[in-house]
Amino acid sequence: MMNWKNLMSSARLGDPKGSKNANPLRSDFEIDYDRIIFSRPFRNLQDKTQVFPLPDQDFVHTRLTHSLEVSSVGKSLGKNVGATVIEKNPELGHLSPHDFGAVVGAAALAHDVGNPPFGHSGEQAISDYFLFSDKARKIKATVSDQEWDDLTRFEGNAQGFRLLTKNQKQGLRLTYATLAAFTKYPCSSSLSAREKSRKSQKKYGYFQADESSFSEMAEHLGLMALSKKELVFARHPLAFLVEAADDICYSIIDLEDSFGLGLVTFEETRDFLAEILGDSYYPDKLENIASDKEKIGVLRAVAINTLVHQASQVFMANEKDILGGKFDQALTDLIPAAPTLEKLGSFSVKRIYQSRQVLEKEAAGFEIIDGLLTAFMEATFCKFYAKERYSGRHRSFYRLLPVDVQFKLDWAKSPYESALEITDYISGMTDSSAVKQFKILTGINLG
Repeated sequence: MMNWKNLMSSARLGDPKGSKNANPLRSDFEIDYDRIIFSRPFRNLQDKTQVFPLPDQDFVHTRLTHSLEVSSVGKSLGKNVGATVIEKNPELGHLSPHDFGAVVGAAALAHDVGNPPFGHSGEQAISDYFLFSDKARKIKATVSDQEWDDLTRFEGNAQGFRLLTKNQKQGLRLTYATLAAFTKYPCSSSLSAREKSRKSQKKYGYFQADESSFSEMAEHLGLMALSKKELVFARHPLAFLVEAADDICYSIIDLEDSFGLGLVTFEETRDFLAEILGDSYYPDKLENIASDKEKIGVLRAVAINTLVHQASQVFMANEKDILGGKFDQALTDLIPAAPTLEKLGSFSVKRIYQSRQVLEKEAAGFEIIDGLLTAFMEATFCKFYAKERYSGRHRSFYRLLPVDVQFKLDWAKSPYESALEITDYISGMTDSSAVKQFKILTGINLG
């Protein structure tokens, strides 16, 4: 059984005993939030696609604005749960509901930092390169089966954990609690016996290269081990709230963006939001609002508040099983509004996620990511591991890599580590920088 006192540890990765916070007005968890918001991976989210390519008119969400909103919702969920948990556990008197909100808010703020350009198609494009490229298959013989799983099943969540834990001496050095709340999938890519009933094993949360950091975090917090043979654990309880915040935001906000772009009618959008509100929907009050966009904005705000309340209640109703590692479902699958969200999800796949502008963005993403990986992976592999094939073309491509990436490659100890440095670089690109670099490599744009 996990316990809240250990789970809310403010010690930091690499400093398990913890150091005294010199600023009593800012908690360690609030420091996590500030470190994330000023970091380069978070800043780059401003030019990464959420769902829709950025239009010339009408605001739509980027990964940055989405992450800020998920963080806001996460804070509310954390404070709701924290107030009840502290009331039930007198030994947590040193904590406040705001501490719970700060942990969930910080983890939610970072939840997308590992996503490459062009959304989820970018993840698939990286995996496909290693799976299907004849050139990439040369790497397979040089890595272990577990390392090959990392490369051929590239995962934004694992990439995010890597970004948050790399370079601990000069890096973010987040608290164990925030890192664990961030980790929705506390297992590796090569987990042999995945339990399909567990939402936390649907994907994976760390690369083999980062196993020691993951193990240190899990052991310090007392996460519940689910296997004696493999490094797989039950989720940190607050990870369920981070997931719920993300589920709430993308369900509602993607619908609102689609309405703003004319992909979904006002009536369709209004009716979905009204169904979530149930008896709290008062259509007569909308008549006092002139703009349809403002009407949808008001309904969106109330709908999110409703979902936050419902998810908080489901969490507390299952708190014992969550701490015991028995509960492993999405909170939003169990709330009263779950049938509506499921219906909205099916509607969104047909009308939103398969719209032409989204499909065009995905197709471009596959081409660009593949082109960048082909150029930089081949150049790197030949330079370090097949020097007899290192041509002038490879040399030109390699020199286009940033100096800090070249420095890290000089210190890489294996083809696997070299490959991760390249995927670090490409997944960290913004949409615009990826397009620009691709045009330069293909001779479309000489800069």
